[in-house]
Amino acid sequence: MNYSKDIERSVEYIESNIKEILTPEMISKHTGYSLYHFCRVFQICMGVSIMEYVRKRRLSLASIELFKGRRILDISVDYGFETQSGFTKAFRKEFGFSPTQFAVRMADVYHYISGEKNNIEHGGLCMIPTIITKPSFKVAGYGIKTNITNESMTKDIAAFWNNYDTNGWEDKLYDQLTPPKHGEVGICVPESKDSDSLVYLLGVIVENFNKVTPDMITLEVPEATYAVFTTPPVDVTVGGRNGKENTEDFPNAVRQTWKYIFQEWFEKSDYEYDETKLDFEYYDERCHFRPDTVMDIYVPVIKKK
Repeated sequence: MNYSKDIERSVEYIESNIKEILTPEMISKHTGYSLYHFCRVFQICMGVSIMEYVRKRRLSLASIELFKGRRILDISVDYGFETQSGFTKAFRKEFGFSPTQFAVRMADVYHYISGEKNNIEHGGLCMIPTIITKPSFKVAGYGIKTNITNESMTKDIAAFWNNYDTNGWEDKLYDQLTPPKHGEVGICVPESKDSDSLVYLLGVIVENFNKVTPDMITLEVPEATYAVFTTPPVDVTVGGRNGKENTEDFPNAVRQTWKYIFQEWFEKSDYEYDETKLDFEYYDERCHFRPDTVMDIYVPVIKKK
C-alpha cells in the first residue's frame, strides 16, 4: 500500500467534489479502504479529521470567492452551508473575521488563503523498526468513547489524558491491578470494521481480569506480527529546554513517527498494514521525565503479496 498516494487521491477526490455532498463513507470508498482504517490513516497523515479537512477546504475556497466580490449568500449555498448565518459563524471561527470584514479588510492576506492544496509534511525521520510476533495479551484500564470522523476526537483524547492524570487513575491501575511490569497501553478500538465510533483505552497489561473494578474497561488484544517503532528521544525534564518544562516536543515526536510510518515506511517496506489487528502505543519507564524520553508504537503488519 502507498498511503501517501492514497491520501493524495482522497484529497483530489475532495477537491473535485468540494461543492457536492461529501461523507467519510464516500471518500473512504473511493480510496478502497474500510471507513475506520481510512479515517485513522487520514488523521495521522493530515493532522485533522477527514470532515474537518473538508470544512477547512470549503472555507478556504469560499474566502477566495469573497475576495473576488461574490455575494456571501451565493457562496454559502455553493459550499453547502444551510444558512448564511451558519456560514458566517463558521467563517469567523476559522479566520477570526466575519465574511464582510474579510472582504473589506483582508485583501493583503490573499496569499495566505490562495487555495493551494495542503502539502503532506514528512516527519524527517529515518528509522528501522523491529519486527516481532507478540502473543495475545489482556489490557484493563480507563477509556473514552469518541468518533473518528469528528473534529473533536483529538481534543477528546487529550482531555481524557488530563483526566487520567488529575483523577489519579494511573496510581489506581497499579495499586488495584498489580500488573507484572510497568507500562501503559494506549489503544483505539473500533466498534466494527465499517464503524466510525471507537473507544480509546489507556490501561495496563494484566494476566487476568480478576481484580478489575466496574469502572474499568477490559480488552483482549489478539496475537499479531508487529513493526515496533521507537520515537526519537526528547528531553522532557524540567529545565531541559530553555529552562522550562517541555510539554510539546514529546507529543510532536509521537505524531511525526506515526506520519513517517504511513507516509514513508510502508511505501518502502515489504509490509502492509494488517487491518484485522489493532495498533497501539506503549509507554513504560522510558517516558517518565527523562532527558531521553521515548515510547514505542506497535503497528500490525503482514508481508506484501
